[in-house]
Amino acid sequence: MDYIKKIYEYVLNLEHEHSHDFGHILRVTKNAEIIAENENANKEIVIISALLHDIARADELKGLIEDHAIEGALRAERFLKEINYPYVNEVKYCIEVHRFSKGLIPETLEAKILQDADRLDALGNIGIARVFMHKNGGDIKERLNHFYEKILKLGDLMHTKTAKKMAEEKNKIIKNFVEGLERELNLIFKI
Repeated sequence: MDYIKKIYEYVLNLEHEHSHDFGHILRVTKNAEIIAENENANKEIVIISALLHDIARADELKGLIEDHAIEGALRAERFLKEINYPYVNEVKYCIEVHRFSKGLIPETLEAKILQDADRLDALGNIGIARVFMHKNGGDIKERLNHFYEKILKLGDLMHTKTAKKMAEEKNKIIKNFVEGLERELNLIFKI
């Protein structure tokens, strides 16, 4: 049975929030696959975890649930059992611990890879665009603050050597953008 194809189709048909859309899922999945190959992890578990990691995100943003990682892990568990996937607990764990704001440190290599891959999508040019797409919005100064509170810290939080390497160039893009934005904002406030 082709589990990945079945899960891909399942996730494709779910509702997605605009800054965590299907493109985000695909980018995280691709990054996770690359990292898994280089780190000798179980690639199937990593890919399936990446595909399913944000399946409850839209409901969290609507205020229907408190934590998309916990609820998403439960939903993934139900779906994976329905299709008789053999590594349900491994995938469930990856999803439970992937969330940045909980500050959890994953114990398995596959969970570390999912967390790294998700964080990589918050960096680089895509990461910049996603900051300004976020539902919480805010003005430019508030979004700039988000770069300092979260985004600029992500590169140092990568678990795997592969992700650390992938984050280097993306971090440079973020730093250059933030410095340029600050220069332009400082011009405004000096008037």
